[in-house]
Amino acid sequence: MNERGLDRDGTIAREGALDRVPAAFVPVVDAARAHITAKFGRTRLHSAYLYGSVPRGTATPGVSDLDLQLALHNEPAEADRADAKAIEAVLDRAFPQIDGVGILLSSTRVLLSDVERHDAGFFIACLCTPLLGPDLAEELPRYRPTALLARETNGDLARVLPRWRAKAAEAATEADRRVLSRFVGRRIVRTGFTLIMPRWGGWTSDLNESAELFGRYYPERVEQMRVAAAVGRAPSSDPAVLGMLINDLGPWLAAEYAALHGEKALRH
Repeated sequence: MNERGLDRDGTIAREGALDRVPAAFVPVVDAARAHITAKFGRTRLHSAYLYGSVPRGTATPGVSDLDLQLALHNEPAEADRADAKAIEAVLDRAFPQIDGVGILLSSTRVLLSDVERHDAGFFIACLCTPLLGPDLAEELPRYRPTALLARETNGDLARVLPRWRAKAAEAATEADRRVLSRFVGRRIVRTGFTLIMPRWGGWTSDLNESAELFGRYYPERVEQMRVAAAVGRAPSSDPAVLGMLINDLGPWLAAEYAALHGEKALRH
């Protein structure tokens, strides 16, 4: 992998590996594997994956969260969601080195579908690290930093903004605003990076690097993007920060994205 996150053939290298998991998080990953196996077994689970800072080797004890993707044989049902929530709660209580656990549930049908080829498929093939079961990446193509990839990963920001505004209006506590700010900050930075990704010609998931690369092309917005990266790592309860992201940077970014790459295809 080169400095732009590409393999020798110019395709995006898979980020993360189990041997990059920091020592403090190895017991967390081991426990996650055990709990997922116990709850889901082979009848429901096709495969499980880690993603985020833990498999990238950049996680910070007490600050970073644990992110997991489960690929199920069938469409996720209420029982699946309840079991995932139970695993999240058990792990979060047991390990102070993680600040929360998030488990995504998807069916293999969706992850391998044509409509998700450059979104959920890309996510599995390039951003996820296999933890259990057969690796779905073997059934997916190699990806390049193209406008198509940009559009299908983050070209729906305009549709997301109204939901964020509603959640911000409903956020009654500082804790609510912190959770929302982390999510919004990360998504804004990733959208800002993929906006410039085809021009830069590479891939990164690092929030700081993403913000700085964005700033090379949009220096007039770089300070706002740095704030987004900061709250993506250390969330803020300040309503003014959320307001800036959702009502100023976000709408501008959505309009610029649509102009350059178009809007993401609707999912049904």
